[in-house]
Amino acid sequence: MHINSHFAAGLIFASILNYFYSFSLFEFVFIVFFSFICDLDVFFAKYAIDHNHRMLISHSIIPGFLMLLLGIIINWPVLAFSGAIYSIHIIIDTFDWGTNFFYFQKKQIGLKLLISKEEFENLPKYLSKFKKAESFFDSKYYSSKVSLGIEAILFILMCIFTILFAFQFIFIIALYFLGLFFHLTRHFKLKRIESK
Repeated sequence: MHINSHFAAGLIFASILNYFYSFSLFEFVFIVFFSFICDLDVFFAKYAIDHNHRMLISHSIIPGFLMLLLGIIINWPVLAFSGAIYSIHIIIDTFDWGTNFFYFQKKQIGLKLLISKEEFENLPKYLSKFKKAESFFDSKYYSSKVSLGIEAILFILMCIFTILFAFQFIFIIALYFLGLFFHLTRHFKLKRIESK
């Protein structure tokens, strides 16, 4: 999923919890931030196996589990909830392309619903058909009605749950559009490159 969808999932999660905990702005943003922070590891992809940011430790269950555990030990629910939403991000990522879930086996696992087994096993062959390798993944994502449908549903649910349970934080929804802008700009740029 794209960063804006993880942001939406984080906002839904934090909004529901806000109904029970009445978070401060800092606590609310802290939880939402950890719903998408691990995608910032894309800037360190050059250090990952096959330059795939999902092979880094940040895309394993380990950081989220440690945060959850530490939050329980020190009795800070916000940290525990942040660990939980971080872990949810990693679990969600196993559905589309897979992720290095346990990290130490250095193997991408998951359902990988956006890539066939044949494509996954012969990825260099499929990537070579594009001028930019990212275009393969971009085209698969945007041609999936399921992916786009999930993004639309998450956006609607994000708006509903924020209005119902965290109306005082509704302005945070504006940040969703930064992630959406990033992905759409990148998508159209890749389309232009491939059409030349």
